[in-house]
Amino acid sequence: QVHLVESGGGLVQAGGSLRLSCAASGRTFSTYAMAWFRQAPGKEREFVAAISRSGGTSFYADSLKGRFTISRDNAKNTVYLQMNSLKPEDTAVYYCAADQAVMSRVEKDYDYWGQGTQVTVSS
Repeated sequence: QVHLVESGGGLVQAGGSLRLSCAASGRTFSTYAMAWFRQAPGKEREFVAAISRSGGTSFYADSLKGRFTISRDNAKNTVYLQMNSLKPEDTAVYYCAADQAVMSRVEKDYDYWGQGTQVTVSS
């Protein structure tokens, strides 16, 4: 089992950057594929990015490719989401998720979730 805590959210102007962090408890972090999802007001939660256990493979939502970068530091039990050139439509609660079985774009494939961190991008 793993406990996830996101941080790094906040208010930023359009065009700015933020780096989100997700700290995981336990000594088995490196056995989990990790992902970021987001949920905007009035919308369903959507996939943002995922990264493999080793960090050697990652993939992104097509609409975010080039602006967002997912990475992880297994020594620190942390996964990151660097977000650049932020737009008002990036405003959402951002969640990290973990799963030992799959690296997926599908929400229901992930067993563990953080509580989320709010990102607000002003125009």
